[in-house]
Amino acid sequence: MSLELETPLSLEKIRGLEAGDKVYLSGTIYTARDKAHLLLCAGRSPVSLEGAALYHCGPLMKGGRVLSAGPTTSGRMARYTEKVLSFGVRAIIGKGGLPAEPFAGRAVYLAYPGGCGAAAGRQLKLIRGYFEELGMAEALWELQAERLGPMTVAIDSYGKDLYRDVRASALRRLKS
Repeated sequence: MSLELETPLSLEKIRGLEAGDKVYLSGTIYTARDKAHLLLCAGRSPVSLEGAALYHCGPLMKGGRVLSAGPTTSGRMARYTEKVLSFGVRAIIGKGGLPAEPFAGRAVYLAYPGGCGAAAGRQLKLIRGYFEELGMAEALWELQAERLGPMTVAIDSYGKDLYRDVRASALRRLKS
């Protein structure tokens, strides 16, 4: 199934998603990597994250345009997930997955394929930058998405985790 989502994301909309669904996302999204997460979790968010989609990405910008915006590995930001979701973030976008537990009942993890940064750049427009002193990759960027995707709901709000399922399947096959 392929679904169209628009930010801000409601809890009702998030609860309607199941692991394995394909989604396209439109509306405002925010990029954040390690340093931006640290500032967000220290209470320094310059924006409301209620209903937000947070993209683990360090985009490449030039002349006010998004040239490339591929996902970065989410695992590095795992220690910030609980706190970030407590601000009302309803979707985290990235690659490689995160622990599923913090998402239960409140958010989803959307897997965006690595290597698709140029394609993502064509689906995003720059609105504004925050924490630009951290550098291009680490700043918090506010972007307007126009059908960003396709992405896969890899972790849903009911505890289903495609990454965990694949690991368990692989272990079973290795043992047999």
